[in-house]
Amino acid sequence: MSSTLKIAKSFTIEPAVNEYVTATKGSQSASERVNELLKRAIIEEQNERLETEAAAFFAEANKHRAGTLAFQEAALSTFDRD
Repeated sequence: MSSTLKIAKSFTIEPAVNEYVTATKGSQSASERVNELLKRAIIEEQNERLETEAAAFFAEANKHRAGTLAFQEAALSTFDRD
């Protein structure tokens, strides 16, 4: 595991979570396993937040897309006339 500074904290977890940590920790300590799971959850949450931000960005960008397509079609039709 990494050699970063550790902070001792006390959290209350559900029995099912504790059972899962115990069952999946292998040779790690329970604290190491909990930290591993929390890091994975943090990354997952950050990815979900980024996906939401990207969806909002592209939704806004697509609002202007209809006008852009209309302009492009008008420009192409002027080429056809020439």
